[in-house]
Amino acid sequence: MIFRYFNRQSFVAVVAVSLVSLFGCSQQQPSATIEPSPDTATTVASETKAADPQAETLKNLQAAYNGESNAHVMYLEFSEKADEEGYAEVARLFRAAARAEEIHRDNHAKVIKSMGATPENDIATPQVSSTAENLEKAIKGESYERDTMYPKFISQAKTAGNEAAVQTFTYATEAETQHAAFYTQALNNLNEWKEATQPFYVCEASGHTTINAEEAAACPQPNGSEKFEEVL
Repeated sequence: MIFRYFNRQSFVAVVAVSLVSLFGCSQQQPSATIEPSPDTATTVASETKAADPQAETLKNLQAAYNGESNAHVMYLEFSEKADEEGYAEVARLFRAAARAEEIHRDNHAKVIKSMGATPENDIATPQVSSTAENLEKAIKGESYERDTMYPKFISQAKTAGNEAAVQTFTYATEAETQHAAFYTQALNNLNEWKEATQPFYVCEASGHTTINAEEAAACPQPNGSEKFEEVL
């Protein structure tokens, strides 16, 4: 055994030197600094942004603004095609719907601007087919906005407490419901929609679309302007 060759004083000295070395090394160890990884920082920032209800409302407004902008352009193209194919009443319907989408677009833009942002859209070239196919496409688009997109946007805007967004989304939902119904009637009775027999009325405040003049007269009056437009 090695310990038999050490006297008491030597053993104590060795232990003391070892302890000094141990504590000396411990004091010289640098403290660890934990930095968040780039992925973690990005995740936290994304969660913070997603948690902002007004930011989500603005995102939805921009999406709706872009959608209505494109619908306005597309329906004008569909109207020209209907005229070419001899469906005068369908052409008139598409013109009325185009005007309504323009009103929705402008309503969305006002709310976007009131939130300190700039309305943004990306206008795509419309794909124009036969009038029957155009009606089918229009029905799908209006049905999606009526059943899925706008209800979701309205719910989120209510959560955010943004009454202006709720109002403009609600106006659009009601009008899209009317458009889908008119498009369905036209598609199911296409031959009866060749001759233009009656005008459409579009409310300037909401885009409400109807063939009933009395119903149109009941729409809210914005800034002293005419309550509705007659589309021929």
